Amino acid sequence: MTALQRALLTSAMAFFAICSASAQTNGSNSPYSRYGFGLLGDGGNAFNKGMAGTAYGMRNGEELNTKNPATYSAIDSLAFLFDFGLSLQNGNLSYNGTKTNAKNTSIDYITAGFRIAPRFGMSVGLIPYSTIGYETSTESTVQSGPGTVTQTNTFTGDGGLHEVYVGLGWAPFKPFSIGVNAGYLWGDMTHTSSMSFDDTSVRGNTQTYYTDMRTYKVDFGAQFIVPINKKNSLTIGLTYGLGHDIKSDAFYYNYVTESSSVVSGDTLKCADAYQLPHTFGAGITWTHNNSLRIGVDYTFQKWSNIKSPAITTDDYGTQSYVTQTGSFTDMHKISAGMEYIPDINSIRWRKRVRYRAGISFSTPYTKIDGSDGPNNFLASVGVALPITNRFNNRSLFNISAQYERVNPKVAGMITENYFRISLGITFNERWFMKWKAE
Repeated sequence: MTALQRALLTSAMAFFAICSASAQTNGSNSPYSRYGFGLLGDGGNAFNKGMAGTAYGMRNGEELNTKNPATYSAIDSLAFLFDFGLSLQNGNLSYNGTKTNAKNTSIDYITAGFRIAPRFGMSVGLIPYSTIGYETSTESTVQSGPGTVTQTNTFTGDGGLHEVYVGLGWAPFKPFSIGVNAGYLWGDMTHTSSMSFDDTSVRGNTQTYYTDMRTYKVDFGAQFIVPINKKNSLTIGLTYGLGHDIKSDAFYYNYVTESSSVVSGDTLKCADAYQLPHTFGAGITWTHNNSLRIGVDYTFQKWSNIKSPAITTDDYGTQSYVTQTGSFTDMHKISAGMEYIPDINSIRWRKRVRYRAGISFSTPYTKIDGSDGPNNFLASVGVALPITNRFNNRSLFNISAQYERVNPKVAGMITENYFRISLGITFNERWFMKWKAE
């Protein structure tokens, strides 16, 4: 192993540790992260951030594609791939003429991949599944005895889920490949609502919903290449994510306070509170002369029958924390993306720059007060700039800009607009090349 390889490996391990330590932080200020598992991540990598996440039919041995593990079988036999990214986001939230700006920074993913045998590749990584982060408050004047007091209602949330995975991809014969990502999903979700008064003699109330989740996650993928002629081919991609019960408990804490002291409280537990949905994906990508590729993806997540915890009250006023269905709705997403490279084999740097663009539209997976949540529209553009050194020119610095609009279906709900810059570096080093001395 050369000094460069050792440095890259040490950096990768250090970065992975930093990501793991900071995995509980998130980049959200959206009140919509109050519902379900929060805001779901797109699972994208550096190469497809600029293509609105389009990935199921994308296949290239010089990039990591975690959304379809069948692609690992295409990893170059001489290469070690190391890919990580982060996002800088500015959000504008508007409600009844009032607008609020919020800025966030988040680590998006960290992945690595390499070939372990002919037509057999492997990947490991850390990717976000969901994020939760919001804080809102309202004030009102209420009657208290002969006078009035100011009542403040505050809603806060924090946490999210994260996945660390190991993936394998195998091509039993040239046009066909299969793969699997086996992951460990973990994280905590905390939602708190509190009612307080400017008169400390008036009793307040705090309610907290908390879950510490630990479970497995398994995703399968397949790809089939259909040659058209020497310069054109189609790649069909299919994915399936296994839905299952999550053996983690949820807790509800209800406290009555007076003068900042707890005077009474109650704790309720809901066993095996959540489930993961079955997820299906299909995509097709047209590739022309190793210069142009255009892809379309469709994703379906079966959320409508997923259970989640809820507070119920019987005829005697006794509360219980039990699982119910009806808080979610099936999610549909469609995306399209393209990438253009003027001349991948050119000695001129500018002709090896990769240009990307994409759009996507998705329906919600959560319900809010019995109605479906907001739709989501995203448009993106991006470039991949070659990082040239004397050993290779296959490493890339990826930059993409995304505009996202979260549009509610019901009047009176919050509208959100986001402008996001995603930065990613793909190290593609020829670690396994055998050098000859003359």
